[in-house]
Amino acid sequence: MPATAKLSSKFQIALPKVIRDGLRWGAGQEVMLIPRGKGVLLMPVPQLDDLSGLAQGAHREGHRDRDDRY
Repeated sequence: MPATAKLSSKFQIALPKVIRDGLRWGAGQEVMLIPRGKGVLLMPVPQLDDLSGLAQGAHREGHRDRDDRY
């Protein structure tokens, strides 16, 4: 599903329809831009409901606490 887009004079980019449809992104979708080398990774900002149960079954023992860091 590769596609290209151009940066406008106002530094805006319109995502091609094939990308929006493939990712099921709609108007108002909040995204984060993460610099990666010479490029940028575009990721959707997760909703709080999407994170529910993410750490289910995680073990509380054996983790590093802030006091254990350098």
